[in-house]
Amino acid sequence: MAYNLLLSWNNLDKLFLVHKNILSHLTEAVLLFNRNLELTYINSAGEILLADSKKHLLGLHANTLFRMSGSNLLIDLQQCLNQEDPLFDREIKFARLNQSCKVNISATPLFSNNQVNEVLVEIQQVDRQLRISKEEQLFAQQNISRLLIKGLAHEIKNPLGGIRGAAQLLELELKNGDLTEYTQIIIQESDRLKALMDKMLGPKKPAKKELMNIHEVLERVRQLVNIEANHKITLITDYDPSIPDLEADKNQLIQVVLNIVQNAVQAMHHKGRITLKSRILRQLTIGKKTYKLTAKIDIIDNGPGIHSDIMNHIFYPMVSSRADGTGLGLSIAQSLIHQHNGFIECESEPGNTIFSIFLPLVSDHEKD
Repeated sequence: MAYNLLLSWNNLDKLFLVHKNILSHLTEAVLLFNRNLELTYINSAGEILLADSKKHLLGLHANTLFRMSGSNLLIDLQQCLNQEDPLFDREIKFARLNQSCKVNISATPLFSNNQVNEVLVEIQQVDRQLRISKEEQLFAQQNISRLLIKGLAHEIKNPLGGIRGAAQLLELELKNGDLTEYTQIIIQESDRLKALMDKMLGPKKPAKKELMNIHEVLERVRQLVNIEANHKITLITDYDPSIPDLEADKNQLIQVVLNIVQNAVQAMHHKGRITLKSRILRQLTIGKKTYKLTAKIDIIDNGPGIHSDIMNHIFYPMVSSRADGTGLGLSIAQSLIHQHNGFIECESEPGNTIFSIFLPLVSDHEKD
């Protein structure tokens, strides 16, 4: 009898460990509160959502945990406890540290001894799902665009070589030196179109990665823009010094950030404010892979914003709001960041345009 009981306890212990392991790997935050609404359990996703460790969070009252998010969450939990019915609320504001997000929340009462003694809370970050969906769409657009450009560039570059060669032969046959002005125009324009096609195809060389500090890139760009804009642009820095070094091609990242900042300077007609901001994100999914740590670089300007007509196409080649623009800068920037397993996204409204660059900080374990 005692032996069977021992086996039973061992099985229960193993089952508990399995369930705990499953909960810790869920992407949704799972929190458990007792009848006094004090936190008794939280999984890894919950720690990330609340931006704090289990050690500091356990035992805290829901009022302390959710005080920045207003009363909706607290009302849901209290109502679930009092009415003994599960509740579900969509797209409510959830605040944490210096940022906020939208979440779906479900609260389920757990019964024991014919009364509710615990409340199980599941929190799903809606913004995260929307961002992943947007990112997948962006990757698909980039792949289609790259294939189209590759085919187009191939079809254009071949006859350009023939046109340029014919113009050179014609120039040798011309006896009237004044007519060579026209053949030179043909040659120069052929060269210009070829250079344009090369730009559309993006970088030819793979990224040459080495350990570097992302703030070296941001400071280099800040110095360059200050000189170019003759200090008429106000450049503000808001760096997170805890961001570790990452493996990247320094010159390529300078090209990416400089391109975005120069676009902002031109959009503001060389007068305005630009903020360079760096932060660490945890457990961010890029493509089909989740990274423990990701560097997020925000380039924020207070210019007129990007017109809604082109907002969804700004990373396409040949899309530009400027009459003299080629529309290749952002497309090339996205390609360069893709080489670093990251991506760029943009949000814009008049007075506040934010380009966000996401760069995974890959550990030796994740490389394998």
